[in-house]
Amino acid sequence: MLEVGQEYSLSYSFTQTDVDNFAKLCGDTNPIHIDPEYARKSVFGRLIIHGYLGASIFSKVLGTIFPGEGTIYLGQTIKFYNPMFVDEIYTAKFEVLEVIRDKHRAKIRTTVYSKNDEIVQTGEALIMNKEKI
Repeated sequence: MLEVGQEYSLSYSFTQTDVDNFAKLCGDTNPIHIDPEYARKSVFGRLIIHGYLGASIFSKVLGTIFPGEGTIYLGQTIKFYNPMFVDEIYTAKFEVLEVIRDKHRAKIRTTVYSKNDEIVQTGEALIMNKEKI
């Protein structure tokens, strides 16, 4: 059962193939994500990962690991603070902020950190799981 204050973290990265596949899947073919020459001239100086691809780790973890199977994703807020780049290691951290037992729901802080411990993106998820909350 989830408890307030409980935490989980997972490190991960994405390849350029992951980014290219995500661009095809979602239709966001902005050249900042897929054209190295274009990206080199941008404010970032190189290709960046789609924000929602970077945030997709939240769905993976909440639905399969913490709390896991049976979780229904009810909502997510996200603020993007820094870009993400391919082949760099990021750490997603999850902290239970509130547990609403009678509704089998929980609010979870979701934050992605860079290798330098800078916040890349942060927000809150609202989830439901009748077996684990």
